[in-house]
Amino acid sequence: MRRNTLRRQVHEVIYGTQTKAGRRFDIVLLWVILLSTLVVCLESVPEYRKHYLAYFQGLEWIFTLAFTMEYFLRIYSHPRPLKYIFSFYGIIDFLSFMPFYLAILSPGIRFFMTIRVLRLLRVFRILKLTSFVSNAEVIKAALLASFQKITVFILAVCTLVLLVGTLIYVVEGEEHGFTSIPQSIYWAIVTVTTVGYGDITPQTSLGQMISSVVMLLGYAIIAVPTGIVTVELSKIKHPEVPISPQLVCLHCGQPVEVKANFCSNCGHRLGSQLK
Repeated sequence: MRRNTLRRQVHEVIYGTQTKAGRRFDIVLLWVILLSTLVVCLESVPEYRKHYLAYFQGLEWIFTLAFTMEYFLRIYSHPRPLKYIFSFYGIIDFLSFMPFYLAILSPGIRFFMTIRVLRLLRVFRILKLTSFVSNAEVIKAALLASFQKITVFILAVCTLVLLVGTLIYVVEGEEHGFTSIPQSIYWAIVTVTTVGYGDITPQTSLGQMISSVVMLLGYAIIAVPTGIVTVELSKIKHPEVPISPQLVCLHCGQPVEVKANFCSNCGHRLGSQLK
């Protein structure tokens, strides 16, 4: 009995966003997430790591132990633990502290602890920012509706960069830095996306002409996915209203309302004289 009471109390604090204690817990948790992410980022700076490594490691231990304890308390107090463990937030909560322990085997892994920032998504639920949540749902719906079109578009772009990469490889050759078709495809992707690193550049006149065409084509290609998503967003915000079939008065030939008894143009009784 006492165990069930304790479990309910823990659940009220951890999951009870409607209660004062739960709200305080969530707000404190958000600040801890922000501070822990800031510590990980600062530790990656060589100058700070050289002078404050011991402080960073101490704070990381504190934050990691706190997140670990919170994770297991969430499992303990949840009415359906497996549902939480395999939920989106459950997986993110697990990944927020696991890189620290894996860093024992590979030190560089601990920098993946910045994934903790995804836990800030709870701020929408905690602060009841329903307008943000509804707008996020609109964007999600638009992206899902655009998935097939964008997939076809990406396949078309992949085909294009393969053909262009092969063409520039044949035109330029290894003597100009295009040592293989994969490397030429890399150049084609950089050029089509208008990134233009400049680490590989065509040297021949024909190669430069091909580059010019590909760069101009890149501007048109970039606009396509934007247009696809924009159209889907417009459909969601302004859904199409189904249009009732148009009815026409047989006496004067003018359109009339569906539920009208008399024609608004000639005054003739409609009844069954509609087509």
